[in-house]
Amino acid sequence: MFDIGWGELLVIGIVALVVIGPKELPALLRTLGQGMAKLRRMAAEFQSQFNDAMREAELEELKKQAEKLTEVASYNPIDKATEELQAAIDKPVEPASTVAAEAPKPEPELEPVKISEGLEPLPEPAQKTAAEAKPEPAESAPTSGGKGA
Repeated sequence: MFDIGWGELLVIGIVALVVIGPKELPALLRTLGQGMAKLRRMAAEFQSQFNDAMREAELEELKKQAEKLTEVASYNPIDKATEELQAAIDKPVEPASTVAAEAPKPEPELEPVKISEGLEPLPEPAQKTAAEAKPEPAESAPTSGGKGA
C-alpha cells in the first residue's frame, strides 16, 4: 500500500517517541491500531457489498440467457411439420373435372430449322505428308571439349 521500508519506520518511531513522549505513545499506538482496524472493516464491507451487487447483475444476465435458451428449446420442428401436414390433409379436395380443366396444355412442337442454309462450308484442314510430318534433326554444334583448346 505505502512504500515505506523498515528504516523509514524506525525514523518515524524515534520522531514519535521524542515528540509525543514515552508516556503517551502506547495510548496513541492503540488508538491508531483501532482506527486502522475500523478502516479495514469498512473497506471489507464495501467490497462485499460491491461483489454482491455484481453477482446479482450477473444472475439477472444469466436468467435472461436461460429464458432465451428455453424459448429456443421449446421450438419443435416436428410439431410444426405435423401442423403443416394436418393443414394439407384438412384442405378441401377439388373435383377431378376442375383439376383436369386447369391442367397445363402441352406446348406445340417446333419445326427444326437448318442453320447451314446460305452459309459456305469451312475449308478442310491441310494434311501434311509423311515426309513433312517427320521432325528435322537438329544441327549439332561443335563442342569445345575437343583437341587443342
